[in-house]
Amino acid sequence: MPKPKQLDPSLSPRALYGAELRFKRESAGLTQAELGAPMFVSGSFIGQLESGARRMQGEYARRIDEILGTDGFFERNVEAAQRSRYPEHFADAAEFEAMAISIREYAPLLVPGLLQTEDYARAVFRAVHPVAPEGVIDDLLSARLDRARVLEDPTTPLFWAVLDENVLRRPVGGPAAMHTQLAHIAALMRRNRVIVQVLPYAEGAHAALEGSLKLMTFADAPPVAYLQGLATGQMLDEPSHVERYGLAYDLVRAAALSPEASLVLIESAAKDYHDGY
Repeated sequence: MPKPKQLDPSLSPRALYGAELRFKRESAGLTQAELGAPMFVSGSFIGQLESGARRMQGEYARRIDEILGTDGFFERNVEAAQRSRYPEHFADAAEFEAMAISIREYAPLLVPGLLQTEDYARAVFRAVHPVAPEGVIDDLLSARLDRARVLEDPTTPLFWAVLDENVLRRPVGGPAAMHTQLAHIAALMRRNRVIVQVLPYAEGAHAALEGSLKLMTFADAPPVAYLQGLATGQMLDEPSHVERYGLAYDLVRAAALSPEASLVLIESAAKDYHDGY
């Protein structure tokens, strides 16, 4: 089995928390299954807590302290482990991105967060929070740009996005910001760091017409699907649900332009924006 991806604690606060759980469990001479048995959970569940794939809840923290004799350490610190730089509905998704070995995304309205440039992201946040102080916007922007650091690794995660043509045509931030944004996506594609396809208007109805979709897989945890709406989000790990949304993504991907044709369209749109300012 592949080794778990090393996590950046600034992106996933649960990483150090999970590492401490692993250290205490191993110091007590217990396997994951042996720790899980009196908690009525599986050994794989304990493994997901240790890897940060699951958020530790208070009831589990208290029980772990009792079993491992850790003097309330986990119960005291579970609240800190749950803090995030991201909105509550997106906190788990942001942390899962930092652990994923593959991310597949259908974006109907906006450039996916991991691909956004500074000017584009700032325009998005200012539109969503029109009266927020500039410092709030700066904090949101910093968190979003930090998320993109996962793509600094040359190979992991595999990132595959399908962009609705609407994403290319809506001038978020104005022509200059859009030129820079689309040129950034094209550059990542030309470096073979990401795979991007465009779903053209001409396709009409398609399998993901009702909203955005993100699918993530991991080295040591089950795959998940994340659905996002206006200030809402839902994380799903039930296998039948993940399979259903995986099929929807595959159908959208099949209907989209090839990566090569998509690159031509993206660069053409970038040039149009450049010529417009």
